[in-house]
Amino acid sequence: MSEHKIVVIVPTYNEKENIVLLIPEIKKHLPQADILVVDDNSPDKTSMAAKEVGEKYSGVYVLDREAKEGLGKAYVSGFRWALQKGYDLIFEMDADFSHDPAYLPDFVAAAQEHDLVIGSRYITGVNVVNWPLSRLLLSYFGNVAARCIAGLQIRDCTGGFKCFHAHTLRAIDLSKVTSSGYSFQVEVNYYVQEQGLSIHEIPIIFKDRVHGVSKMSTAIIREAVALLWKLRLKKILSFS
Repeated sequence: MSEHKIVVIVPTYNEKENIVLLIPEIKKHLPQADILVVDDNSPDKTSMAAKEVGEKYSGVYVLDREAKEGLGKAYVSGFRWALQKGYDLIFEMDADFSHDPAYLPDFVAAAQEHDLVIGSRYITGVNVVNWPLSRLLLSYFGNVAARCIAGLQIRDCTGGFKCFHAHTLRAIDLSKVTSSGYSFQVEVNYYVQEQGLSIHEIPIIFKDRVHGVSKMSTAIIREAVALLWKLRLKKILSFS
C-alpha cells in the first residue's frame, strides 16, 4: 500500500447519526488515513459527536466553521487545512454512507497513476440504489449537460467521492472556486481538466442515505445551471 500521507475530508451539517458510524468504517478500510470532519456549526452537535468518537482513534480532527455556507466552502476550507498540514492524497466523501468506505483502497491504488480519481456512478451504466426516479434523472441529465455545455470529459461530473493529489489542488488555484453547492464538484473538475491533469474514474455503487435529510434544493439547482453557462463562456473566451 502507498506511503502517501492521506486525509479523508468529510463535510457535515446535522450528520450526528452518520458521523459516529462513518469514522470507524473509514479507519477499518483505510487505517493509515487521517480524517478531517468539517462541520458548519450543526444544530444537532455533529461536531461534538465527531470529537467524542474521534478520541478512540488516532488522526481524527474536526474543523469547526461558524456558519452553514454550503458544500463548496466547507471543502475549500478542508483542502486548505490539508495542504497546510502536508498531506499527499486528499479525499472528499459524503457523511451519509452514500459513499462506501470499502472503496477507499481502490482510490489509493488508482491515485498511483492519476492526479484525480473520481468514484463514478455512471462509468459502467447507472449504479445508483434507492434514489427516487426524479432525483436520478436530475443527476443523470445534469451530467449530460455538464459534458455538453462545459465540455467536461467525465461520465460522473457531479460525484463527490474523490481523491486528489496535493499538487492537483495547488494547480487549480482554490481562490478561483466560487460554487457553494453541489456544482462545486463540476467547477473543480473543470479546472483540473483545464490544467491537463490526469482524471480517472473508478466504478462505485451509490446508495441513498438512510439517516438524515438531503441538502438538495432549488437554489442549488439554479446555481449549477448558472455555473455551466459561466464555464461555457470561459471556454469560448479562452479560444478567442
